[in-house]
Amino acid sequence: MGDTIKLSIKLPVSPRELYESWLDAEKHTAFTGSKADIERKVGSKFTAGDGYITGENLKLFRFNRIIQSWRTTDFPEDADDSTVTIELEKIKEGTKLTIVHENLPDGEGKKYRQDWREHYFKPMKDYFSKDKSSE
Repeated sequence: MGDTIKLSIKLPVSPRELYESWLDAEKHTAFTGSKADIERKVGSKFTAGDGYITGENLKLFRFNRIIQSWRTTDFPEDADDSTVTIELEKIKEGTKLTIVHENLPDGEGKKYRQDWREHYFKPMKDYFSKDKSSE
């Protein structure tokens, strides 16, 4: 069945801006600090993390939820793709972003939990917290 992990972060940005940024190649690249090629279309393939991550947009719920298939270059060749659900909830401080990552290779949940924190949450917090007026 594979490992499942769930983690959340609060970001000082609207759900709409976060949704649009996730599905925009230039903004996704900017907030992660690594190259992404993605578009806002169901069925479109994407890459992120300088090619480390590949997948497909499975379902898009405007400004609310993104469901994607994901796999990394570390997945065993015979492993199924995993599924990532990105939930965007409007809160007083901006948005609560919750990631549910399902069907990870057995025993790999801890590694991917750390990867999400290091390669997404930390750079996103820095990116969305900076003063945009200085750009």
